[in-house]
Amino acid sequence: MTHPLRFGLKLSGQDTTIDALRAVWRIADDAGFDHVWDFDHLASIGEGGPDRPIYEGWTLQAAMAEATKRVRIGCLVTGNTYRNPALLAKQAVTVDHLSGGRLEFGIGAAWAEIEHQMYGFEGLDHRVGRLSESLRIIKSLWTEERTNFDGRYYHMKDAIANPKPLQKPYPPIWIGASGETTIRLVARYADVWNAAGGDPQRTKELSEKLEQACAEVGRDASEIRRSVQFDWDGKSAGELIEQSGAFLERGITEQVIYLRGPGLEPVARAEKLAALLPDLRHNQSAESSTHRR
Repeated sequence: MTHPLRFGLKLSGQDTTIDALRAVWRIADDAGFDHVWDFDHLASIGEGGPDRPIYEGWTLQAAMAEATKRVRIGCLVTGNTYRNPALLAKQAVTVDHLSGGRLEFGIGAAWAEIEHQMYGFEGLDHRVGRLSESLRIIKSLWTEERTNFDGRYYHMKDAIANPKPLQKPYPPIWIGASGETTIRLVARYADVWNAAGGDPQRTKELSEKLEQACAEVGRDASEIRRSVQFDWDGKSAGELIEQSGAFLERGITEQVIYLRGPGLEPVARAEKLAALLPDLRHNQSAESSTHRR
């Protein structure tokens, strides 16, 4: 199964401003990017500690829905342990309706220990099992009249979830995974797999693990689109196009460029990327021509 090459922009919501976020969303929408993203943390991550400014990811997605007209929107990726699955399912449906059916539903097992410690979130020690149960519950809430579920971590009794998503049967599910147990969840539940990191060789190795996991559950691995997020310093267009091409050669057709930096630097980089988007899309045409020879 062949999937089209699609590009997205990501400004996380950390160390940024609302004006910068809105500017990036507008650029993504106007320039013809396929999707635009934030992330899901409640305390800042990375160098600089947890006390830097950061906005909540699902609230931002609702704002994205209202600020854009055509670009698809999502979160790479939602931390499952931060919310009850019924709440998360409801938030997702709300954003799907606000956007006119443009939601891409990104989810992962969560990992940030400091957030669980500070806020008293439970479940990091059983995060994969919780994610597995959440995926089953969320899909049921999106498609069934009533959901009953008696799991190890979550319990639903005649649970009602209306309205249903605009997208049928539900928004595309992106699962962020790099470990063997989470990759098995990708094989069972995902429409799109989001690989950790931005190294093409590492992505190739993880893809092979995904193919093995799909074979074990009897699923055609080609049904699952492959995605990755990677940085660009805003300097060499040639290096960017080459890196994108290297991912495409490994079957990575959903490519998200992560915008980092202070102030308006991500906006300036997004504007450069908008100008380069036709050249990036040319990679798929070039690869198709190579295969036809």
